[in-house]
Formats: sequence, structure tokens, C-alpha cells
Amino acid sequence: MVILLAADSSYKDKKVITIGIVSELTGLTERQIRYYEERKLVFPYRTPGGSRRYSFADVELLVEIANKIEDGVQTYEIRQEMVKQKKRNEAEEHKKMIQGQINAHFGIRKK
Repeated sequence: MVILLAADSSYKDKKVITIGIVSELTGLTERQIRYYEERKLVFPYRTPGGSRRYSFADVELLVEIANKIEDGVQTYEIRQEMVKQKKRNEAEEHKKMIQGQINAHFGIRKK
């Protein structure tokens, strides 16, 4: 059996960690982690049985969130910044795609 991973798929993005382990890794309580999910700051995968699964990227994000909360930043502000960052990332990806299409159309190659 051969398992192929997508080129952009990273072990950091695989949602395999239980909430208990995330709690141990981050020092956050399970209740805090669930609260951050309720506030739409983190999006765990749900198994068919309803268990949450987190990725290493989620763990890093939860630590960032906890640090911001400790510094007095409100969850609403964190969410707003996450939305802005996502839009910036999407705009940058769109720009790269358009530039690639232009380059391909005119036969421009990067050096």
C-alpha cells in the first residue's frame, strides 16, 4: 500500500491530536479550548463520534491566542485580525495566480 501526500499537505496541518493532548501541550483547559472554538478562532475536525481533533498548527494558534488574551486583547479583536489576515493571504495568492497566467501567456520565465 502506497500513501501519497499532497505537495502542500504538511504534518502540521493533519488534524490528529485530541483535546486532552492539546490541553497538556498548551496549558489551556479543555473549556478554554472549546471557548476559542465557540468564538471561531480555531476549527477542529470532528470525528463521526463527535470528538475534536486538532493539528499542530492549531496548537501553535491556540498558544498565540492565549498569549494575546493574556496581553488583554479581546477574542473579537483576535477574530477580526484573523479575518483580515485571511483576506490578505487570499489576495496575495490571487495576485500570484494572475501573474503566473500573464507570464505563461507571454512566455515569461522566472530566472
